[in-house]
Amino acid sequence: MQGFYTLFYKELLRFWKVSFQTVAAPVLTAVLYLLIFSHVLESHVEAYPGVRYTAFLIPGLAMMSMLQNAFANTSSSLIQSKITGNIIYILLPPLSHLEFFSAYVLAAVVRGVMVGAGVLLVTLLFAWPDFKYPLWIVVFALLGSGVMAVLGLIAGIWAEKFDQLAAFQNFIIVPLTFLSGVFYSIHSLPAFWLGVSHLNPVFYAIDGFRFGFFGASDVSPWLSFTVVFGTFLLLAAFTLHLLRTGYKLKH
Repeated sequence: MQGFYTLFYKELLRFWKVSFQTVAAPVLTAVLYLLIFSHVLESHVEAYPGVRYTAFLIPGLAMMSMLQNAFANTSSSLIQSKITGNIIYILLPPLSHLEFFSAYVLAAVVRGVMVGAGVLLVTLLFAWPDFKYPLWIVVFALLGSGVMAVLGLIAGIWAEKFDQLAAFQNFIIVPLTFLSGVFYSIHSLPAFWLGVSHLNPVFYAIDGFRFGFFGASDVSPWLSFTVVFGTFLLLAAFTLHLLRTGYKLKH
């Protein structure tokens, strides 16, 4: 386990050393989203009965920030190591693929949760959402960050240059997070897009997370938990297979 702790600590230091960029900047971005959207839509939208739009928006922005930063942590760390060549210092020690996987994913979850907590702390100055089911909040924060951390690992393994990683992020991750009900309830969508939203696993992460605050959601939190946990298991199994075979790492 010493190898796991060392790699995990190295990954924590990697983002903490530049915390203005990796933690503070995403919090500021989320606050700007809140200021703009709440100013424009506060008096026009009521997603759930009795819930102000600003309060509705806060959990969605916190979860979106967690997801995007968990993805960014694993993907950027791995692609930088591959391009600079220092990945060899991680591959040479007798680390198992499970230790490799766990260290990267857990460090990304820590960063995601730190950013999400920062977003919540700052945005609570503007509105105070209820905290009806804290356990669901914690479960979906960890699971959602875990799914995106694993996706970041897959992207980092697959990409051979920053351009490919940017394409993965811009054409897959950003649409998945922005079209997942962060800014609206999916029941306000036309039937076609409502159906498409149900195919997006990120929607379930955000909807379940929001249920923890308001006790209201677009689908059952148990369905959301099943989808998000199942997605994590599938992606984790696939990633462990890539690490075991050394795909695009050991050549």
